[in-house]
Amino acid sequence: MSSTEPTESTESSEKEPSEGGLDWRSLTVAGALVALCGGLVLYGVLDTKDKPAKPHVPTAAVTYEVTGDGTADIAYQGRSETGSATVDRAVALPWKKTVDVPLGRPPLVSITLGEKGGQASCSLAVRGRHVQTASAYGKFGRATCQAELASPAPAKTG
Repeated sequence: MSSTEPTESTESSEKEPSEGGLDWRSLTVAGALVALCGGLVLYGVLDTKDKPAKPHVPTAAVTYEVTGDGTADIAYQGRSETGSATVDRAVALPWKKTVDVPLGRPPLVSITLGEKGGQASCSLAVRGRHVQTASAYGKFGRATCQAELASPAPAKTG
């Protein structure tokens, strides 16, 4: 019987921590979890700068102007990066609007007169410089002003 007694005491001492001792395995796991959580919080605090959803697209100021009497439907290229036009219907003339147009998109203003006809002219200025003028006459008359939108000249240094 004495041969089985030492085996039982050895098994019980492996399962229970020694008196006054610490369970180092549990402390190591807890410490690793605390360090991981702290690292994630620190990463969140340090990486808080706002990231733009889209890269900045350079633009140019374009002024559209429609003169005449009565009303007209006016379509023009504005801030849209997709190239879609904004359409204002039955606009009382005269009308003027300055918008930013993305480089690489041609600025465009198109007018359509109504059933009553008449006369209207569109004009287009890029960065304050007049580029084009066109006129529409009569019933459902149409005119379009369009230009190339060149990028600005680089600034001179020195």
